[in-house]
Amino acid sequence: MSQLRSFALASALLGVFISLPAIAAAQTPQTNRTPVLVELFTSEGCSSCPPADALLAKLDQTQPISGAEIIVLGEHVDYWDGQGWHDRFSSHQYTERQNEYCGRLHVDSSYTPQMIVDGTDQFVGNDAAHAVRAIQHAAQTPKIKLTLSQPVLDAQKVSASVSSPAPLTTKKADLYAALIDPRDTTEVRGGENGGHRLQHAGVVRSLQRVGKLKDFGAGPVSFSLNAPADARPGEMRVVVFAQESGQGAVLGAVSAGITP
Repeated sequence: MSQLRSFALASALLGVFISLPAIAAAQTPQTNRTPVLVELFTSEGCSSCPPADALLAKLDQTQPISGAEIIVLGEHVDYWDGQGWHDRFSSHQYTERQNEYCGRLHVDSSYTPQMIVDGTDQFVGNDAAHAVRAIQHAAQTPKIKLTLSQPVLDAQKVSASVSSPAPLTTKKADLYAALIDPRDTTEVRGGENGGHRLQHAGVVRSLQRVGKLKDFGAGPVSFSLNAPADARPGEMRVVVFAQESGQGAVLGAVSAGITP
């Protein structure tokens, strides 16, 4: 997609966001917000992706949906890396995660930008109107309450534990923990976005399966994550989520900043 088309999409998104406060205000105010996990599969080599990155950042910063605590993950895939620009945040792990989603959600092939809400609803990542509908729907789904201890930093290692009261489900689910950069900026010098300064949100720098939902029967689940050498872990966040086995629906999520 051309740069002109990308910028046109960004302008269109701005118009959608003007209506977001009105959408939120029209809903019944709620004291407690339901966590909703929003994943964006993106790449610095894709000229269609900057508007989707902007949408993810806006959802994260403004939290525009009443009743929803939007937790964002920006997962940079690696299949664009041979087309003129190597995305420093890319990982084949995220490509494989996207491929598994596409198989389960009956998508013919992986594409960018792709947004997935709570593991159940996928759509083109710059479709702000669809994102609003999906998040509103996900916020109405009861979730397992997860509590994350204050993450502790030791050099490049981040440690924490996650706990939950007796889960109100018998579903089999995995626990995942992620280290994210809340904000990142890259001056792109090649590929479709060459010459542009890209802004990213919720960039996943490490993602691991750290246990299973049933493990809560024995108490809190402890874990450690290693930040990449070029990361500033004291400025990062930890996200933990429970997801049905087979990369299904997200059953709960929680996020916290890191104490240096």
